[in-house]
Amino acid sequence: MTDEQPKTRILIVDDNPTLLEMYKARLESGGYDVVTALDGEQALSKAIDYLPHCILLDIMMPRVNGFDVLENIRSTAETKNIPVIMLTALVQESNKQKGIEEGADDYIVKSETMPGEVIVKIEEVIKKRKEKLEQGAK
Repeated sequence: MTDEQPKTRILIVDDNPTLLEMYKARLESGGYDVVTALDGEQALSKAIDYLPHCILLDIMMPRVNGFDVLENIRSTAETKNIPVIMLTALVQESNKQKGIEEGADDYIVKSETMPGEVIVKIEEVIKKRKEKLEQGAK
């Protein structure tokens, strides 16, 4: 029996397969367990089946956009406490405000952020969410 910590599970949602694979490879090399979804519908089912520790969520996707996915995640009992980072090409402050108001834990613009910085953000939001839940349990 090993006392190895279970890997942190990350769900990455983006309709760009190249970007998905790049982030998946980078996160897996950092020791994360990664699942991907190419659209919002896949994201919702995988979030419930997989119960990740954090979700990286694109906004502009076919069928179900990231804001709608976020709303569903926050209104579903199994997923409402999973940290969500919006990872998007949208640079407008109004989109960032909307994401945060609708329950995103952070908002990252793809063109302004290196993959290593994204990993730091993932660790930060997981830690903050865990502390918040522990405070609420007291």
